[in-house]
Amino acid sequence: IGSARTAQQVIEDMGVGMVSDEGTIRKAVEDALAAHPNVVQDLRSGKKNAFNFLVGQVMRATKGKANPNRVAELIQEKTRDSP
Repeated sequence: IGSARTAQQVIEDMGVGMVSDEGTIRKAVEDALAAHPNVVQDLRSGKKNAFNFLVGQVMRATKGKANPNRVAELIQEKTRDSP
């Protein structure tokens, strides 16, 4: 009370904000895909659990702060590309 800090500053100071930075999320997705090529193959074969596993790996890498919708979009985009 009586602080001149904004709500955004408080969130940043506490480290509890959501990561929406495209570069950060894209790097985490690329790292997860590179680290788990067998899971990527499973996903391309239609195994739904593989998708959830990869989303979980990205969320773990970003300490749960990545925008999960963007993570899902990037995984889908990257796994549709050629192997």
